[in-house]
Amino acid sequence: MSRLRGQAGRHDPARLLLAAAAKEGRSSLLRPVLLGLGVTACGIGGAFLVARLLAALLGFGTAGWPELIGAAVLAVLGAALAVAAESVSARAGEAARAGLRARLAARLLRETPGTRPAGEGTSLLVDRVEALDGYFARWIPAATLAIASPALVALAAAVADPVSGAILAAGGLLVPVAMAVSGIGAAIASRRQFDALERLSGRFLDRMRGLPTLVLFRRQDAEADALGTAAAELRRRTMRVLRIAFLSSGLMELIAAAILGCLAWRHGNLVTGGHPDPVAALFCLLLVPAFFAPLRAFSATYHEGLSARGAAAALAPVLNAPALTGLRLEEVPPAVTLTVDRLSWRPDPARPFALNDISFRVLPSEVLVLSGPSGSGKSSVLRLLMGFARPDSGRIALNGRDALALAPEELRRLVSYLPQRPAILRATLRENILLGRPDADEAALLQAIRTARVADFLDDLPHGLDTMLGEGGIGLSGGQRLRVALARAVLRDAPLVLLDEPTAYLDPASESAVLDGLRASLVGRTAVIASHSPALRARFPKVLELDAGIPVAPRRAALT
Repeated sequence: MSRLRGQAGRHDPARLLLAAAAKEGRSSLLRPVLLGLGVTACGIGGAFLVARLLAALLGFGTAGWPELIGAAVLAVLGAALAVAAESVSARAGEAARAGLRARLAARLLRETPGTRPAGEGTSLLVDRVEALDGYFARWIPAATLAIASPALVALAAAVADPVSGAILAAGGLLVPVAMAVSGIGAAIASRRQFDALERLSGRFLDRMRGLPTLVLFRRQDAEADALGTAAAELRRRTMRVLRIAFLSSGLMELIAAAILGCLAWRHGNLVTGGHPDPVAALFCLLLVPAFFAPLRAFSATYHEGLSARGAAAALAPVLNAPALTGLRLEEVPPAVTLTVDRLSWRPDPARPFALNDISFRVLPSEVLVLSGPSGSGKSSVLRLLMGFARPDSGRIALNGRDALALAPEELRRLVSYLPQRPAILRATLRENILLGRPDADEAALLQAIRTARVADFLDDLPHGLDTMLGEGGIGLSGGQRLRVALARAVLRDAPLVLLDEPTAYLDPASESAVLDGLRASLVGRTAVIASHSPALRARFPKVLELDAGIPVAPRRAALT
């Protein structure tokens, strides 16, 4: 069984992640260890000088100002080294967390949108990575010093009195046993605490975003009670972790008291004057604080190591997930022909196919309108064309080349996309539109604004293009937000354009004007538009009707 546990530990993704991160920052993590050994050496030297002073006070030998000054200098030097070690440890922890956060952010950005709730991703990037601070900044140096420093102190004690050195070494060996007693429960409690924190973070963020809806349906009090229940669960789990941490500290103090008692018994005849080497006896007694100082530091950070393993258990599946690979494009073609052949997709095995046997072909400068009732599969087609999911069967080709063989980021280089609920960031109107093509010049920006009819309300904004918008487009109407997103999609200037309800929320006059501009902007591009709009279908005659994911009674133009 122990063999199996050892093999499981070696293959534990959380442990492997932490070990790899520590190996990357080995040089920066070595410096606080060396400084910590310097602190221990100062403690040993100081204990010897103080032992000589105390022996002189008790009438054993002579000592004077040199010992006193030396002890003071070593005390000051040890304090300075401790401060330096703490500063260096903090910088090492910051560098390790920055590297992990950068890798994690890159992985999350490569995931298919909607894979995980926004609150969960935020919790991973912020809370889980921050939980690793104590591991890199304190636990790794403390764990190393918990072995090296007590061994150095025990060696110094053994030089003065071998039996005292053996007593200290035996006490040091009891510390891992005490840690193991509390460690198993602490690891489980810490992991549950982080799970509760992640659930609370995700729920809070989601509910804050939906606060107007909660207020509208008078559910704010019920949701506040639910958040309070989740917060109380987090509090209970946090207090359990702290109780286990205090238990670990208590066991450490018990071992220290036992060792001090053994040494006092060993050198008990010091007071009666019958001890053969009073300085050695006092020296061994004074080494007890120096012996247990690194062990106490390790005990104080032990729960941080367990918390880090709990956090790493959540990070490892994301960071260790195989990277999505595929072919690379040498350059973006100016035009594409889109061919979809017998496409079927079933995202949930327990439910019917969302799409079944879909086929169409769209040439450059052509526009295919996907029409049908809500839930008919229009957005699902766009989702597959964007590479956000992979079909169960069928083929998607661009200029005769298998689009599914392309790396997801390469496929998205070819696409300009307008979703049903476009995201408007807290930024200026100009910055929101330039998300489509940050390097676009002013002429291209103004052309996109005119095409999407953003210019119709631009003069009503206090600072025009430089007006600051609130998160989610606060300050704009639903139709205005849609036009801003449409301008962003037009500005992207990609050969394949995918639009999901581009004229929703627009009045007939605005819709007609937007469609006129859209027709002009789509010249030379291949476009697929999902829409209920009769005006849009009348403007673009190539239509594919869908019902429950199945093409029904398509117009002849949709198949040409």
